[in-house]
Amino acid sequence: MRAFVVEDDARIAADLDRALSSAGFLVERAQDGDEAWFRGGTENYDLIVLDLGLPGLDGLTVLKRWRTEGCDTPVLILTARGAWTERVDGIDAGADDYLPKPFRMEELVARARALVRRAAGRGGATFGIAGLSIDLNRMVVSRDGVPLHLTPLEFRLLSYLAHQQDRVVPPGELLEHLYGDEDAKEANAIEAVITRLRRKLGPGVIATRRGFGYHLGQG
Repeated sequence: MRAFVVEDDARIAADLDRALSSAGFLVERAQDGDEAWFRGGTENYDLIVLDLGLPGLDGLTVLKRWRTEGCDTPVLILTARGAWTERVDGIDAGADDYLPKPFRMEELVARARALVRRAAGRGGATFGIAGLSIDLNRMVVSRDGVPLHLTPLEFRLLSYLAHQQDRVVPPGELLEHLYGDEDAKEANAIEAVITRLRRKLGPGVIATRRGFGYHLGQG
């Protein structure tokens, strides 16, 4: 899952980055409203964490612009403690959830995961397929109760396919959500991860639709 954190407080931004990264998100960051508006409206994120008190464009203006321009990425807004009017304004502007500061990182991660699941049309955090159990919250994949050892990158790819349900995901989209803008990766990088995953998961889990992309099988 690819998350965009917009927070001008460097300490809070770093804490958010660590917490979401530990939860399996690929995190990208911005510190001002102008950059946030541009990147949030042009990049394909699964979640945006947005502070309302930003330099340049304020967070509420950024959010309104995103929604007006057709950006439907789930947005979790952060507000100053006690500023209930900000929370109301944020929800009215199109936010999907909010957290007042200060907050516990565990709660933020739980809300972030719930928003991503809701956007994908999934209710629970456990996904079963081809004899496997995929726990999206605990980041554990097991067969017959025995955990399988996946690298963070492998789990992130599997998790993204699970959130997309039966949709065929093109390699370019997987590249974005695994690596973001940090590295220029080729399609064969995805093929290498898929190959390693198939060895660990066994047959019938990740299927290929030749010329289109990958999806989770039905077996």
